[in-house]
Amino acid sequence: MTIKKIHPATVAVWAALVAAGHLLPTIPIIGTGAVFSLSHALSPLSGIFFGPLAGALCSAAGGFTGSLIAPHTAWLGPFTFIMGTVTAFTSGCIAWGKWPPLAISGSGSLVINGGIIIYAAGTALWFTQETGRSIFIFPAVYYGIGFAAVIAGIFFARRMLVSKKKLLKLTALWLCAFGGLVGGASIGNFFSLVLYRQPREIWAALTIAAPVERALFALGAMIIGAPLLEGLNKLGIPAGPRQDEDEKD
Repeated sequence: MTIKKIHPATVAVWAALVAAGHLLPTIPIIGTGAVFSLSHALSPLSGIFFGPLAGALCSAAGGFTGSLIAPHTAWLGPFTFIMGTVTAFTSGCIAWGKWPPLAISGSGSLVINGGIIIYAAGTALWFTQETGRSIFIFPAVYYGIGFAAVIAGIFFARRMLVSKKKLLKLTALWLCAFGGLVGGASIGNFFSLVLYRQPREIWAALTIAAPVERALFALGAMIIGAPLLEGLNKLGIPAGPRQDEDEKD
């Protein structure tokens, strides 16, 4: 879905919701040391509902505003919105499938999903740092699990989202959210390496904790997103891939 297909009012309202999510109390996740907030759920849902471009715009505007009105949530200052933007873009690419198309002369077209590009960039950035090169297992496990969700989502998520079976929709929402959240984290981890210089021991401990944390965030996005996906469409606000668009592929 392109930005032109989304009404500006929809972008503005959703961006306001993302910004407001930074003000709401966070919920501690027992056993992980992490906290869940509404903004964690809305970022991947931005891309799933409105596509990679419009969704990224929603999360960028909302995340930037949220970092200003709730600076205690902005661990990267005014640039914290980058992670939410990448998350929305990645989740949108997974949910909407073939984006962006890269034409190859004489052989039809080759489609490289934007989510794959994000993972490739995040992994490459990780290994530009000495600490990153010293602990290969972290990206292998963390990004590897996320990448598996991306691949599964690229093949199945779009058709599952337009299905009338609720279980399929729930599964697709989780796949897209998890793949997007890990994709956003892959960029955020690079900034964390550069700015905070955490020792490899911390990243080793996060090898298991980080995927569990993002899986729980994705579960929250799934629970919040399922009724919203149905409700928005009933209100006449297009959200998620459409059945008629899916049949044209």
